[in-house]
Amino acid sequence: MSQMRHQLPAEPTACPGCEEPLEPGDLFCGACGSDLSALSQPPGDHPTVAITVAPSAASAGGAAGGTAPGTDVPPAAVRYDDPPPAAPETGDFALAAPVAAVPAQSQPQPQPEPQPVDPRCVAPEPTPPAGTLAKVCVACRTGRIDDDGYCENCGHAQPRERDHMEQELDAVAAVSDRGLRHHRNEDSFAVSSAALPDGSPAVVAIVCDGVSSATRPDEASAAAAIAANEALLESLPRGTHPQQAMHEAIVAAAESVNSLATDTGHAVEHDANHHTNAPACTLVGAIVASGLLVVGWVGDSRVYWVPDDRTAPPARLTEDDSWAAQMVAAGLMNEAEAYADERAHAITGWLGADAYELEPHTASFKPDRPGVVVVCTDGLWNYAEAAQEMAQAAPADAAVRPLHCAQVLVGHALDGGGHDNVTVAVLPFAMPEQGAGSAYGTA
Repeated sequence: MSQMRHQLPAEPTACPGCEEPLEPGDLFCGACGSDLSALSQPPGDHPTVAITVAPSAASAGGAAGGTAPGTDVPPAAVRYDDPPPAAPETGDFALAAPVAAVPAQSQPQPQPEPQPVDPRCVAPEPTPPAGTLAKVCVACRTGRIDDDGYCENCGHAQPRERDHMEQELDAVAAVSDRGLRHHRNEDSFAVSSAALPDGSPAVVAIVCDGVSSATRPDEASAAAAIAANEALLESLPRGTHPQQAMHEAIVAAAESVNSLATDTGHAVEHDANHHTNAPACTLVGAIVASGLLVVGWVGDSRVYWVPDDRTAPPARLTEDDSWAAQMVAAGLMNEAEAYADERAHAITGWLGADAYELEPHTASFKPDRPGVVVVCTDGLWNYAEAAQEMAQAAPADAAVRPLHCAQVLVGHALDGGGHDNVTVAVLPFAMPEQGAGSAYGTA
């Protein structure tokens, strides 16, 4: 325990050795170097702990700024290994007090160098003004979140906005999730609707999957989804055929992703390979308009057709740009063998500055019955690869509850392991009214 200073002897005004005048608080003589500390009898225990008590009543009453009689003097600031006790009544930790009492008539002495403050003793920052909502950590529920997305209290990384996204319009819905193994969501999507020249609606869904081995895949997928969606919203109202509009949208998306490779704010000039590892992603999209279903893709994301009548056969409407698909097409492997190979998901087509050649694929269909169109990344179809498996995973009321269907399908992937990001868009397809016909013929 530290020794408390109940009584302090009068401080000498001159050095006992050379009679040099002294200033209050001097521990050594400035002329002869004599040690004056023995005269003041400092505490003999741990030097980092100092506790002071009030001077005598007479000196306390006459000293400027002294403590009024009957008032407790709080302990001086102390460096603790454990949180110190709170001061009586106020609950606040006391400020540092001078070690030695200052005589009433003496001149103010220089303040000692401030001691390091124990961060546990720092008062909390003021509460944000009313009307502002401070983000609170999802882990400890107390810490605030810094600009980098980490808790200032426990350091836990907070969920990003893109970790889980949902959007629902009248005739389309989409859900995207980071999954259970990836540190971020590199997928993106866009859903929208536009009015055709005849006033009928056209519903659009675009899903993009960032290539993880490329740089900034999350930016690539977002750029592609936005560019493709904007291109379709511009061309469809002008009367462009949906299949042609889809082709143009994929080209626009590719140009948007290509521009990321030359972005001076991110490109590394001294990296000779930054163009060969440029941002990249896959893209798949679907348009439902005037009884026509149009799909377009580059890469290995897919579109499935699931009829409302589950006794009717479902179908996969896209062909992967992948190593496995090439092996099957060449007759070198059957589908089960090809997709069991570790090279199965190596893609042969993508959007990016380092793509060998852009080959947008498009196709149009005219279903003869109502159903839903499932547009998804491989994060889902890895767990429901065959069309029949996808139909079994989709709920029976998918056409009337597309958002619920998308949520169920994402949950199906997460329950299966969630090894990749998962993104699903669901577009209900309703049969045109009798005699309404279609503004477009099949291509």
